[in-house]
Amino acid sequence: MRFGFWTGNGQSWEDTLEGCIHAERTGWDGIWYADHFMPNEENVDQPIHEAWSILAAIAASVPRVRIGPLVAGNTYRNPALTAKIAATIDHISNGRVVLGIGAGWQENEHEKYGFDFSTVKGRLDRLDEAVEIISSLLLNTRTNYTGEHYVVLDAPLDPKPVQEKIPIMIGGGGKKRTLRTAAMHADEWNYWGMPNDIAELCQVLDNHCHELGRDPNTIQRSACALMFISDDASKLSRFREQDFGRATIIGTPSEVVEIVGEYADLGLDELIVPDFTFGPMERKKTSMDLFIEEVAPHFR
Repeated sequence: MRFGFWTGNGQSWEDTLEGCIHAERTGWDGIWYADHFMPNEENVDQPIHEAWSILAAIAASVPRVRIGPLVAGNTYRNPALTAKIAATIDHISNGRVVLGIGAGWQENEHEKYGFDFSTVKGRLDRLDEAVEIISSLLLNTRTNYTGEHYVVLDAPLDPKPVQEKIPIMIGGGGKKRTLRTAAMHADEWNYWGMPNDIAELCQVLDNHCHELGRDPNTIQRSACALMFISDDASKLSRFREQDFGRATIIGTPSEVVEIVGEYADLGLDELIVPDFTFGPMERKKTSMDLFIEEVAPHFR
């Protein structure tokens, strides 16, 4: 089982790089970065870095680990441009890119930057077309595609990625559309969720695969969850009483081992841990090390 480190995009570049270097040196398997331009709240006057730019810098600065957006919003870029960016960073990283992509959901970014927000159906329709175009560009000498939303004509993508095939990760939990898109096109699938959530959605994904004649085992699965981990159980008590509005793992190392074990029993390939709850750098490193030294070895 792999363990990915998701570093928050509101940090300074210096702190981002320090955290990512520490993650690589201490044995984490991946570095992930959200694709957003502003906070999803009323006060948008907060620093947020652009994902692909940061990933290119990480690719040049941090060896070994897989890197990718979690996940790129399809509505923010033409899919041919997304493919070109991913292939370029794959060269910078010597073949370590994962192209995470989703339909896009954060409305204020679309409104303030003039991106077409469309409807849920419209965004999902665009995602289907985009993944077809991206997949073709990454693999074929020329791509021709005429869809409802995108057109590419005799389009090259050169140089091709270093990898024989950049893995495409679809992010999202929509049972009817997103998981069907994953079943059709994805090499990997990701979702925020606790083990029970992931179990249910994995079954839906499997069902879509069977309907499409695809082996479900050809799609790797990963989950994200916030984490509070400490050797001191008393420090965790106040977090256990809070509702963080998303999947959250809270516990001592032994308790976290039990929860990660539930993910592992589902056949999960990767657990991605955001640093959003880890605090300032030295405290962050303490939490990262506690997890990677006392939890991760049980699943490797």
